[in-house]
Amino acid sequence: MAERLLIMRHGQAGQGRPDAARELTGQGDREAACMARWLAAREDLDLTRLRLLASPYVRARQTAARIAEPQGLAVESLPIITPDDPPEAVVEWLLGEPDDRPLMLVSHMPLVAALTGLLVEGRGDRGPGFPTAAVAELDAEVWAAGCARLLGFTGPADLG
Repeated sequence: MAERLLIMRHGQAGQGRPDAARELTGQGDREAACMARWLAAREDLDLTRLRLLASPYVRARQTAARIAEPQGLAVESLPIITPDDPPEAVVEWLLGEPDDRPLMLVSHMPLVAALTGLLVEGRGDRGPGFPTAAVAELDAEVWAAGCARLLGFTGPADLG
């Protein structure tokens, strides 16, 4: 089981269709870079051990790449974390994940809010609103509904 779970919403994305091909705007790229610097400066997280997973959508992969670059991390694609995927499927995946490294999921609204709400409050409709590029940090003994603790919630606006 992961020792820490970070759930991140992608940076601001431009308009367009198909949805999966939308790219980060300049602002979204700056948001992702800001959060990458913040994570890199953290002494309480061993980012060299971080397992970084992103939605296959372009904007999430671009955001994850910004997080990965300074740390030399690989970005894995996780197809079950697109915008309208059910948070219960992600919880099932987390429960079956034997890896004990910290995990970061880079995904979308409404999934990021629903997943955070489900893990912390036991209900997917109780999740926080996620500004673009915001990160929720959770820990738990077991990744099951209502069993996680919200350790922090940080977005680019919180960093100045």
